Amino acid sequence: MSTSQVRRGHVSHLPVWDRCAVMGVVNVTPDSFSDGGRWFDTTAAIKHGLDLVGQGADLVDVGGESTRPGATRVDEDEELKRVIPVVRGLAAEGVTVSVDTMRACVAEQSLAAGAALVNDVSGGLADPAMVPVVAAAGAPFVVMHWRGLLEGSAVRGTYENVVTEVVEELHARVQAVVEGGIAPDRIVVDPGLGFSKDADHDLALLAHLDELRALGHPVLVAASRKRFLGHVLAGDQGAPPPARERDAATAAVSALAAQAGAWAVRVHEVRATADAVRVARAVEGAQ
Repeated sequence: MSTSQVRRGHVSHLPVWDRCAVMGVVNVTPDSFSDGGRWFDTTAAIKHGLDLVGQGADLVDVGGESTRPGATRVDEDEELKRVIPVVRGLAAEGVTVSVDTMRACVAEQSLAAGAALVNDVSGGLADPAMVPVVAAAGAPFVVMHWRGLLEGSAVRGTYENVVTEVVEELHARVQAVVEGGIAPDRIVVDPGLGFSKDADHDLALLAHLDELRALGHPVLVAASRKRFLGHVLAGDQGAPPPARERDAATAAVSALAAQAGAWAVRVHEVRATADAVRVARAVEGAQ
């Protein structure tokens, strides 16, 4: 295993990449914050996932429920109807598929349909059956920092020291997941940018990815098009640009995250980030 692979970590049962991996996003939803409705049709969603791979995505994250602030939860049957055909279609084409869900039933059926990874923004807290299901399947699992659904006071979190508190809370959650039967070498951690955090919190976490990596697990950074990027681009007085006009900023964060040792970055627009992480790897290799 190369120095780069050791630095970033490797997730058991997933491919090994000699650089920061790129996770493309397929939202099979009508209401996601940046591209809701564009890939709501199953055929369009599968084609989009394949297009993302063609643009440089190493794996594709399929989700059927928006987690934006104030979003109404869909029922289980609707989420299954949205997600499973897309997971099955992409897996059949040889794509490494991640399923973005907080429901154990959706995770279980997605894994049976060919998904390789479960990406749960609640880290298993939203559904008590999630950790047992993932453990039984022997699947890799993303544990994101989560303080509840983004509604009411949970939209903005309060922290004395956001880096310390996020690291401590993630550590506790990872311990619980391991105790629930998921092997440590199949766990990825995610700081949960934008989830119960404001722009300053998100930036502080990005500036201290080394402290997240010190937890001993690969780190996934999901910054794509998020509110904090709009805040940075707008400056003190300006209006934030629309979500789809934040892709250059997303690629910049992807390069920084790759340089800081992130295992993967999760993005909506793949090509620029795929280029960014490859340049970051080339610079790293020249040192």
